[in-house]
Amino acid sequence: MSVSGRTRARGCPERTCVGCRVRATKGDLLRVVEAGGACVPDPRGTLPGRGAYLHPVKACLDLAVRRRAFVRALRARGPLGTADVDRFVEQQAVEADMSTQHTSAARNPALPGTSRVGSGSRLR
Repeated sequence: MSVSGRTRARGCPERTCVGCRVRATKGDLLRVVEAGGACVPDPRGTLPGRGAYLHPVKACLDLAVRRRAFVRALRARGPLGTADVDRFVEQQAVEADMSTQHTSAARNPALPGTSRVGSGSRLR
């Protein structure tokens, strides 16, 4: 059966990160909206208004701020404050780091502060 170029299999919605300009699934990106002259994170995607999408990492946020991408994407007039988004991204990084430490501690039963000697450290 032939599939035309216009027909696509239904999948997850994709959006473009305003920082790095890479397409990703909507669930992997953080929606940001303008509220009162500032950018506000909208993790549930329910706040009213035009939204811009961003990877929730510091590098993409810095790129978006440097390029003034939020002003352009949200069609705002004047500069927008990004302190709330910055705080949210930092909080996400801390939570991700804590969950990584938790899962690695569960896999590695060695006591914290002790080192395990591997087979690559033989004396010759």
